[in-house]
Amino acid sequence: MIRKRRTAFAASESNLLFPATALESIVPAKVREVRFSDFDAVSELKQRWGIAADSLENWERLWHRNPALMRTEVERQIERPMGWVLEANGVVVGYLGNISLQCHYGEKTLTAVAAHGLVVEPPYRAVSLTLTAAFYRQKSVDLYLCTSAVEAVGKMALAFKSSVLPQPDYHSVLFWVLRPYPFAKALMTKLNLGPTSARIGSGLAALAVATDKILRTRWPRWSPGSLTITEIAPTDMGDDFETLWAEKLNERPRLFADRSLATLRWHFEIPGDRGSCRVLCCHKGGELVGYSVLRTDTDPQNGLRKSVIADTLVRQDDSQIVKALWAAAYKSARHAGSHLLEVLGYPPSIREACSDWHPHSRKYPASPYYYKAADPALQEALSDGGAWYATPFDGDETLIRPSYSSSALKSFRAQRAEKSSSTEIVPQVPDEQRTEVC
Repeated sequence: MIRKRRTAFAASESNLLFPATALESIVPAKVREVRFSDFDAVSELKQRWGIAADSLENWERLWHRNPALMRTEVERQIERPMGWVLEANGVVVGYLGNISLQCHYGEKTLTAVAAHGLVVEPPYRAVSLTLTAAFYRQKSVDLYLCTSAVEAVGKMALAFKSSVLPQPDYHSVLFWVLRPYPFAKALMTKLNLGPTSARIGSGLAALAVATDKILRTRWPRWSPGSLTITEIAPTDMGDDFETLWAEKLNERPRLFADRSLATLRWHFEIPGDRGSCRVLCCHKGGELVGYSVLRTDTDPQNGLRKSVIADTLVRQDDSQIVKALWAAAYKSARHAGSHLLEVLGYPPSIREACSDWHPHSRKYPASPYYYKAADPALQEALSDGGAWYATPFDGDETLIRPSYSSSALKSFRAQRAEKSSSTEIVPQVPDEQRTEVC
């Protein structure tokens, strides 16, 4: 019901913004590569279509400090585009970002690119394929990825001979409700009920969820035993992460996004991050045997606070280590005040570790993950689901999150320093600094 109403609303909004008379006289648009100076224009375009806030500092991180981009430029002397825009009479009416990645398959190191944040004004959506075509025309690329596609974007990926990720159940999200009433309230808000109906519905739904949680024991029941779990910030990750990563690559051939220490830090250290990110480390006998990264964000529309297990890597896919880490993630999410804990992706051997905790599940309308290999032999090899270790760490799913500009952060910290109470302060970001990027 929520999806149906959302689609109907988007269609009506499009008709209001661009009536039929206006569509008949649109100015032709041309595709060109994104320039760093396009930040404001791209931000305004995304803001009009409700895409999450970002900052200029984060653009600097994505396209000037990306470890994969630096390696590609050194090894192959290639300057990778930041993306492409559709421009009509000097106005940006469409955008597609292009993120450089490095992947590993067995002993092979692959150059990969991930599509990011496709957004096009309605009158120009018929020519949005030109942006996608520019993405797939890139040279010296081993693997093209689209990891957070909505249904329409997925159809375009298929049109360019991409394949759906063969990892079973990637489109199915597992989740636990940590706080039933806020979850129920957000659900009633999305259903767009009247005030009285929403209030009654929230109470009844919260009671139903809480009762079901008790009856079905929908929470982790696990003791780490000889395993020790600690929680750190991404900046505190050390050389033992590099050691674990090297061991993981030697276990058996699977496609992994690069998890070297430099890439991990770059991926999860977002300038002006509006959410939070914590790393859960599992040690056995003083040795790092696995880790999980917990990403927490608040939905600005309904206030729902959600924690996502953004990445997990454990020695030999040991289910005991996975259970210890995810039980710790559940506890950490509750401590952070989250209303939901979600798991997206991971091979069956990892997902099944939490099956006896009876998670809820929901499915995307279509798979969000598509791939295309330049080498037909690699494409054939990747058609086997066992060849993948796909998680939200791949592509842009957890790489790009809402963030404040540096000036907004300074203002926020000044406000916080003036307050002695524990009341939460919401940063007041000036309108001219409210920029949006996916």
